[in-house]
Amino acid sequence: MFNRNLDHSTLLTTAVRAAREAGTVLTQSARSGFRIEYKAAINLVTDADRAAEERIVQTILAAHPSHRILAEERGQGGSDDSLYQWIVDPLDGTTNFAHGFPFYSVSIGLEHDGESVLGVVLDPVRDELFTAVRGQGAYMNSEPIHVSDVKTLDKSLLVTGFAYNIRETPNNNLDHFARISLRAQAVRRTGSAALDLCYVAAGRFDGYWEVVLSPWDMAGGIVILREAGGMVSGITKNPFSLYGQELVATNGLIHDQLLDALHQRPDSP
Repeated sequence: MFNRNLDHSTLLTTAVRAAREAGTVLTQSARSGFRIEYKAAINLVTDADRAAEERIVQTILAAHPSHRILAEERGQGGSDDSLYQWIVDPLDGTTNFAHGFPFYSVSIGLEHDGESVLGVVLDPVRDELFTAVRGQGAYMNSEPIHVSDVKTLDKSLLVTGFAYNIRETPNNNLDHFARISLRAQAVRRTGSAALDLCYVAAGRFDGYWEVVLSPWDMAGGIVILREAGGMVSGITKNPFSLYGQELVATNGLIHDQLLDALHQRPDSP
């Protein structure tokens, strides 16, 4: 069991504390202002990202100094011998944040010996805290959540996203987006993968797919989704990997239908 050395409640307490600390940084920065830099043509980073990440890392290492941390801005650090790795996105939805669009989140996931075992995602704007520990269910503000019971793709509200290299690669999801938009009840694009996963977990969306994601985009949300009764896979029907970039996440009932639609050739009916 992953908690043979540490009680899972201790780990969850650390994750929640770290997410709350980062959420406070983001809320204060949204009010007082922040600086924007460009990592690429449409890939932003703000000083709020870095300050929130620093707060998370400090909080985790204060409680668990021997653990490894993989964070979006600073990369990987910590002991190579630890079985625990925290995976951190301090601001998932930086473009939204930078434009004052109030849909972004803090995402923290925990791996033990390569297995995703804990997830915390905080929406600081709505004060919605999504949490899950493997085998213990999923919660939003301490209330249990569960995926929807929608059974068909044509009745489904779906969500997707586009990577920062959308201008540079043909694998940019635009073909899938056009095709699935004609098959589902509706498709949204919100700009925060972590919240998209939590919204599927809470039954607000019925499914989600994306073709290029990083581990920190998914690490917190996939545990929450699975514990809410959902299903995750890659688009290629290979076993899901946090490091595999592709993701299909659904309520389970429409999973095969969404995969089949994603696999259709552009000229298929």
